[in-house]
Amino acid sequence: MTPGLFILFVMLAALGSGIWIGFALLGTGVIALEWYRDMPIARVLAQDIWARLNADELVTLPLFILMGDILFHTRLSESLFRGLAPWVQRLPGGLLHVNVLGCTLFAAVSGSSAATTATVGKMTLAELLKRGYNRDLAIGSLAGAGTIGLMIPPSIPMIVYGVLAEVSILDLFICGVVPGLLIAALYVLWIMFRALTDPSVQPAVRERASWAEKFAALADLLPVVFLIALVIGSMYSGVASVTEAAAIGVAGALLIAAGQRTLSWRLLGQALLSTVRTCSMIGLILAGALFLSRALVTLGVPAAAAQWVGSLGLSPYMLIFALLIVYLILGTALDGLSAMVMTLPVVLPMVAAAGFNPVWFGIFIIITIELSNVSPPVGFNLFVIQEMTGDTQTRVALASLPFCLLLLVLIAFITVWPQIVLGPLAFIRG
Repeated sequence: MTPGLFILFVMLAALGSGIWIGFALLGTGVIALEWYRDMPIARVLAQDIWARLNADELVTLPLFILMGDILFHTRLSESLFRGLAPWVQRLPGGLLHVNVLGCTLFAAVSGSSAATTATVGKMTLAELLKRGYNRDLAIGSLAGAGTIGLMIPPSIPMIVYGVLAEVSILDLFICGVVPGLLIAALYVLWIMFRALTDPSVQPAVRERASWAEKFAALADLLPVVFLIALVIGSMYSGVASVTEAAAIGVAGALLIAAGQRTLSWRLLGQALLSTVRTCSMIGLILAGALFLSRALVTLGVPAAAAQWVGSLGLSPYMLIFALLIVYLILGTALDGLSAMVMTLPVVLPMVAAAGFNPVWFGIFIIITIELSNVSPPVGFNLFVIQEMTGDTQTRVALASLPFCLLLLVLIAFITVWPQIVLGPLAFIRG
C-alpha cells in the first residue's frame, strides 16, 4: 500500500472512531511515520509542534477572537439595528437588509461566522418576525450573511490558512474585502428580487423615516465604524502590523464596552473563557494538521499527488471544479476549518502546479468554508439559528439554500475573473 492510501485509511478510521479531529490528525501523522520511517517520533513531534505553534503570526489569533468575544457581550447588535433600520426600511425587502448589512459591518470586527450570526441575529430575528417579515427569508438571509464573517477581515480561517500555507495574512485580509462586499451585494439583490416578485415576504405597511431621523441614527453606527477604522485602517495604512492591529482591536472593543456601560469583570471573564476554549480547539487542530503536513512531506505524498493529478491532464478550471466538489462533500461531515487543515498539505502543491496564486486559492477555500457553515448536517450557522428560533434543521437549511447558491455564483466569478480577488492587492502594492 502506498503511503498516501495508508494515511487516508488511517485518517478515515481515526475520524470514524469519534476522537477529536486534532488528535485524529496528530495520530495519523505519528502512525504513518512509525510505519514507513525509522526515526525518533517523540522528539520530532515535540520539536515540530513547538516550533510551528510559536509562530509570531499565531499571536493574532487569540487577540482577534477576544475582540469578537468582548463585542458579543455588548449591546452592539441593538446599535447596528437602530443605525441601519431607518436607511433600509423603504427598500424592497425592508428590514431584511439589516441582516446583511449588519453582518457585513460586524464581520469587520469579528472574524467568526458563528459569532457574527449570533450577535446580529439576537436582535434582528425577533424584530423581523414580530413585524411580519417572511420567516424563511429572515432565517435564510441571516444564515447566509453570517458567513461574511469569514471573508471580511479580520478572519480567523484566513489567519489559519496564512500560517499553514506560509503566505502573508495581511495580503489575505486585503484580498478578502472585495469578495466579501460582492457576496453582500448579491444577498441584497436577492432579497430585493424576492420582495419585488412576492410582496408577501414583507409587511404591507412599513415605517417611513425622515432624513433627520436617518442621519440621527448614524450615531448608533459610530462604535462599529470607529473600531473598523481603528483595526482595518491601521493595518492597511501600514501604521500597525496585523498582530499590533489585533491588540488595538481588543483595546477598541474594551472602549466600546465601557462606553455602552457593559464592561465588567463578569464580561471579561466570559470573553476570556470563550477565547481560551476557541483557541484551544483551533490550536489542537493546527498542531495535528502541522504535524500531519510534516509527515506527508517526509513521505513524499504531496509531490506524488501533484504528479498524479498532472497525469490526468485536467485543465486549471477542471481542477478547481473537482476541488470544489471535494470540499462540498467534506463539508457535509466536517466543519470547514477542519476540512481545510486536513487537505492543504496535499492540495496546495496541486494548485501551485496548476498556476494558481496561493493568496487567490486562500480566498477560494474560505468561500468553501462559508458553504460548509450553511450546509447540513455540520453547518455551524444552522446550529446557531436553530437554537435561536427552535426551528428544525431541515427548515433552516432549506431557507439558507438560495444563499448557498449565491456563494457558488461568487466562486464562479472569482475563478473566471481572479482580478476580483487579486486586483486590490496589486493596486496597494503598486
